[in-house]
Amino acid sequence: MPEPTKKEENEVPAPAPAPAPAPAPALAPEPNKGKEAGTTPTKDEEEASTPSALPPGVGSRALERKDSEWSLGESPAAEEQDKQNANSQLSTLFVEKPQTGSVKVGENITFIAKVKAEDLLRKPTIKWFKGKWMDLASKAGKHLQLKETFERQTRMYTFEMQIIKAKENYAGNYRCEVTYKDKFDSCTFDLEVHESTGTTPNIDIRSAFKRSGEGQEDAGELDFSGLLKRREVKPQEEEPEVDVWELLKNANPNEYEKIAFQYGITDLRGMLRRLKRMRRVEKKSAAFAKILDPAYQVDKGGRVRFVVELADPKLEVKWYKNGQEIRPSTKYIFEHKGCERIMFINNCALTDDSEYYVTAGDEKCSTELFVREPPIMVTKQLEDINAYCGERVELECEVSEDDANVKWFKNGEEIIPGPKSRYRIKVEGKKHILIIEGATKADSAEYSVMTTGGQSSAKLSVDLKPLKILTPLTDQTVNLGKEICLKCEISENISGKWTKNGLPVQESDRLKVIHKGRIHKLVIANALTEDEGDYVFAPDAYSVTLPAKVHVVDPPKIILDGLDADNTVTVIAGSKLRLEIPVTGEPPPKALWSRADKAIMEGSGRIRAESYPDSSTLVIDVAERDDSGVYHINLKNEAGEAHASIKIKVVDIPDPPVAPNVTDVGDDWCIMNWEPPVYDGGSPILGYFIERKKKQSSRWMRLNFDLCKETTFEPKKMIEGVAYEVRIFAVNAVGISKPSMPSKPFVPLAVTSPPTLLAVDSVTDTTVTMKWRPPDQIGAAGLDGYVLEYCFEGSTSAKQSDENGEAAYDLPAEDWIVANTDLIDKTKFTITGLPTDAKIFVRVKAVNAAGASEPKYYSQPILVKEIIEPPKIRIPRHLKQTYIRRVGEAVNLVIPFQGKPRPELTWKKDGAEIDKNQINIRNSETDTIIFIRKAERSHSGKYDLQVKVEKFVETASIDIQIVDRPGPPQLVKIEDVWGENVALSWIPPKDDGNAAITGYTIQKADKKSMEWFTVIEHYHRTNATITELVIGNEYYFRVFAENMCGLSEDATMTKESAVIAKDGKIYKNPVYEDFDFTEAPMFTQPLVNTYAVAGYNATLNCSVRGNPKPKITWMKNKVAIVDDPRYRMFSNQGVCTLEIRKPSPYDGGTYCCKAVNDLGTVEIECKLEVKVIYQGLNTPGQPIFLEGQQQL
Repeated sequence: MPEPTKKEENEVPAPAPAPAPAPAPALAPEPNKGKEAGTTPTKDEEEASTPSALPPGVGSRALERKDSEWSLGESPAAEEQDKQNANSQLSTLFVEKPQTGSVKVGENITFIAKVKAEDLLRKPTIKWFKGKWMDLASKAGKHLQLKETFERQTRMYTFEMQIIKAKENYAGNYRCEVTYKDKFDSCTFDLEVHESTGTTPNIDIRSAFKRSGEGQEDAGELDFSGLLKRREVKPQEEEPEVDVWELLKNANPNEYEKIAFQYGITDLRGMLRRLKRMRRVEKKSAAFAKILDPAYQVDKGGRVRFVVELADPKLEVKWYKNGQEIRPSTKYIFEHKGCERIMFINNCALTDDSEYYVTAGDEKCSTELFVREPPIMVTKQLEDINAYCGERVELECEVSEDDANVKWFKNGEEIIPGPKSRYRIKVEGKKHILIIEGATKADSAEYSVMTTGGQSSAKLSVDLKPLKILTPLTDQTVNLGKEICLKCEISENISGKWTKNGLPVQESDRLKVIHKGRIHKLVIANALTEDEGDYVFAPDAYSVTLPAKVHVVDPPKIILDGLDADNTVTVIAGSKLRLEIPVTGEPPPKALWSRADKAIMEGSGRIRAESYPDSSTLVIDVAERDDSGVYHINLKNEAGEAHASIKIKVVDIPDPPVAPNVTDVGDDWCIMNWEPPVYDGGSPILGYFIERKKKQSSRWMRLNFDLCKETTFEPKKMIEGVAYEVRIFAVNAVGISKPSMPSKPFVPLAVTSPPTLLAVDSVTDTTVTMKWRPPDQIGAAGLDGYVLEYCFEGSTSAKQSDENGEAAYDLPAEDWIVANTDLIDKTKFTITGLPTDAKIFVRVKAVNAAGASEPKYYSQPILVKEIIEPPKIRIPRHLKQTYIRRVGEAVNLVIPFQGKPRPELTWKKDGAEIDKNQINIRNSETDTIIFIRKAERSHSGKYDLQVKVEKFVETASIDIQIVDRPGPPQLVKIEDVWGENVALSWIPPKDDGNAAITGYTIQKADKKSMEWFTVIEHYHRTNATITELVIGNEYYFRVFAENMCGLSEDATMTKESAVIAKDGKIYKNPVYEDFDFTEAPMFTQPLVNTYAVAGYNATLNCSVRGNPKPKITWMKNKVAIVDDPRYRMFSNQGVCTLEIRKPSPYDGGTYCCKAVNDLGTVEIECKLEVKVIYQGLNTPGQPIFLEGQQQL
C-alpha cells in the first residue's frame, strides 16, 4: 500500500498528535538504524539505514521524500502542471470516473472507472496514482488489488481499485489516468480514512520491516511513520505478543527464513544486519568526537546549522550534498571553533531537502535535512455571483503568499486550464482570479478554491437575458432561380436553429446560414421548387420562434434541348410519332398544340395532344407524307406564357432508278452509268447498290457492300464471252428502294494492253531494227502477234504525237506504213528499204481476236544513218591493279568495250606486238579476250589495248605479273662465334621469283648427324645471331629465301662450320636503360548501352590498360557493388567483365566501371535496360507475365 502523499497540497493538515510514550524494549535497536555513532556504515547498512532521531512531524515528510524521486531544483507541481496542460488538448475516454469516498480504518473500499470501447481497436492502458507521482501498480498486494473486466455486449471496459483493511495513512488524493494511442484522459478523487476509536499504538517490530516490492503479498508497507510520529493507530489484529528479536537471537541460522515467513517479516536481511550490530561492541570513532544528528528540520526560508566535533583539529573536513562537494558561498557558510566544524545553510528551499555528510580523513558521518513548507491560507474568501449568459465572470480570492499553488474546483472536480479550455486562471501576487469567458447556463455551479492551508467556495448562477425580437422574419415569394434571403434580428448575440417544415436545415454549397452578432440570415442561392415551405428560426435557450413562408413561382418554359438546331423532327412514313416536349413552370402551365391556325385537340384521333404535369406530347399514329409541316405549342400559367414551333418531316424510301446504261466493256469489266430516281423519299440519296447476273440465270449478286456515292460504277471479275445484266438500288436514310429495270445484255471481251519497252536495237544507212517487250496484260483471247508501223517525219500523224511519242487521239492510218505484212511472233523486227538521212516515227501494236491494242510509240524520231559511237574501254575493277598469277596457271581476261561501227582492236606488250603463238587474242563486237593456257614468267609485262572507231581512239593498259618461288641466297658465311652464339650474314638471292622477298628461314645441323632443324622462320634481315648452341658441338647453317609463292627450292649452306668451344670468350651484354612502362589507367574499349532479357544472364564488358595494374571497382547508380551474389566480376588481360545473373527489370540502371592506380583514376559508365519477353514482344522496364503465369 502506498505511503501518504503530501497532504498539505490538497487538504488542511490535521494537528500533529502529542508525542507517544517511550517505545517498548523490543525497539531498543531502532535508534541505531541510520548510523552508529562514531562509525562509518557499510554499503548494506546504508541501504537499510533510516534516521531515528527526528523532530516531531518530520517522519511523514521524510518518507514522502523517500518515496518520491524528485531531482534537485525540480518542482513536481510544475511538472504535473505541464503534463495537465499537454493532456488538456486530448480527447476524453472515461464514461464513468472514480468518485471521492471515505472509509473507516480496517474496512474495505472500491473505486470504479469505465471506458467505452466502441472506437478502440485494443485495450486502453490505465494507471492508478497516489498523489502526483506514486504509481500503485507496483504496490498491489495484501491491502491493494487492481482488477479489470470487459463486457462484450456493451463493449465496456471496467477498471477497479480495491483497498482492503484501510489504514489512516491511506488517506489522500488519488489520480486515475487512461491512454489509447494519442488519446488521454485523467481524473482525481480523494480518500478519507476515519478512526473508529482512539487507542495507543502497539509498536510491532515486524510491521516496521515490511517494505514495498513487486511480487510481495503485502506490497507498499515500508512505513516508519508509526515509529517516528508515534501517532495513535488502530491495532490491525490481535496476536499473541512474541519477541521476534529473542527468537532470532536464540534460533539456529537455518531457521531464520522459517521464522520470517511465520511472523510476516519481509525485510529479513535488514533485521539480521541490525541483529549483527546489536551483538557488535560499539567502536569509538577516531576522527569525530561528536557526529551529526541523524536528521534536521527547518522551515522554508529559514537557516539550519550543522555541527561536528573533531578528535584532531588538524584533520581536513569536507562537506557533501548528495555526493557532491559543497563550496563556500553566500548560501553555504563554514565556521571553525576549536575542534568544532560548523556549516550554515541560509534561505533554505525545497531543493535543499536532501542527504548531507561530512568527511574527516577516512571517516564520514551523515544526516538528512527536511525542509518544511508553511501552509498557505485563504485570506479573502470567494463571493457568490449572479450573471447573464455571454457575460464574463471573474471569481476572485486572496492567499497568504505570492504565487502560491492554488487549485480551483467546480462541483468538486478540479479545473485544469489549457489552450482549448473556457477557463482561464489569472494570478496577480496574492490575488488569484478564475475567469470564464462567455458564461453559459452550464457554468452555473459551486466553485471552490483550495490551498495547503485552507479553502473557500462560492456559487455562480448564470441566467438568460430577456430576449427581444427587433426584426421578425417576413413571408417571401421568389421566382425560380433567384436568391431567397430570410433575415431577422434579436436583442442578444446568441446562436439559433433553422427548420423547414419542422425538419432541421442542413447547410450546403447552395444554402448558407449566416450569424453576425444579433442578425441571423438564411440565404438560398438559385431557388428551387423544393425550397418552398414554412421556415422557422428558434434562438437557442429560448422558447421564442420566428416563422416565415416561402413561395417559389416559375414562368412556363419549353425545353427543346433534345431537338435539332432548327427544331426539326423526322419520322418515317407508316410509323407512329410520339413527340414528348418537357415543360416547366410553377404552377404547372396549360399546353395548346396547333397547325396552320387549326388547334389539335386532346382525344382519340390519329393526330392528337396529350398533357402531363412535366411535359406535353404530340401523337401521330400512322405518319403520312401529308403530315409534314410546322406545328406550334403554346404554354400559359399565372407567371407568364411561352411559345415554340416544331417542324415535322415525314420521310420514305426513294423511288427505283431508271435502267442503267453500259457504255464500255473490257475483258472482265464494264463501265455503267444511270440517272438518280425522280423522288428521293424526302431524304437525300446516300448512295446506290449494284447487282449483276448472267443472262441465263435468275440469281442476282451484290457487287458493292459499301454505298456507291456516284452514278457511275465499274463491275469487275466477269467471265469473258458470257452475257450479263446489271440493275441499281437507291438508298436513303430510311431504307433501300425497289430495284431498277435490268440493263441491256452485254458480253465482256477486250484487246491486250499495249506492248512495253519499245527501243531502237540498231541503225544502219538503210535499216532500223526495233525491239520491245510483250504487253503487261493479255486477255482471254490471247495474243496472235505484233504489227510494226512507221511514218516519216512531217506527216499529219507525226504532228499529233506529244513529246513522249504518245498519240493525243486516234488519227487516220493512211500515213502509217506497215513494216510487216504478216503478224510476227518475235519481239524484234528490222525495217528495211529506208532512205539514208531520213527520220521516221515507229509504233507497235499487239493483235488478238478482239482486235489491235493501243499502239506503243517510240518517244522520238529515228535518224536512218549509222551512228558513230566513240569507243570506250570498260576495264574490270580487278584488272585496274597488277594482275598476279603463278607460273603454270591459266590467264583468261575479258575486257568489254563500246563503239560503233565495229571498232578496230590492237594489243601490244611492253610496246611490241604480241606473239600470237604464245598468247591467244579473241575479239567480238562488245569485248576482247586475252588467254594464256600455261603462264610463264616471260608473260609478265604491261599489255596495252587500243580501240579505234574512225578517228576516235581509246587506250587502256593491264599489268600482268607471273611469279615463281625465289632462288637461294647467294652466299652465307659465319661472321663470329662466341660462347654459345654464332653470328651469320648472307646476300639476297639473284632470282627473287618476280616477287619481293618476304623473309628467310634459317636451319642448323650438327656435324655428327647432319640433321637439319629450323632455328628462325620468316626472318626479314640478312644477318642473324643463333643462340643457345651446345658447347662442344660443331654446326653448319643454311638459309632459304621466301616470297609470296613460298620458300626457295634450294638453300645456301655455310662453307665452314662453327665450333662451340668450351672456353669461349666472355661476351659482355650491352647496357640498356630501363624503359618507364608506368601509365595512368585508360579505357581502350568503353562500356556500351545494353539491353538485357529478364531471366537470362547479362554481361557488361570494357577493356583498360595501365601500369601499375589498376584496381577495378564496379558501381550501380553510383553505389559500389560489394559481395552481392547476383553479380560476378572478372578481369583477364585488361578485359573487365561484370556478369548479372538472371536480371529483373529492377536491375536496370546506370552501371559504372572505375579504374584506379597510383597515377590516376578513370571512370566510364553505361545504361542497362532489362526487357521482359511476352509471346515474342519485348517491353522495357515493365514486367509482362507469360501464359500460365499469374501476377503476384
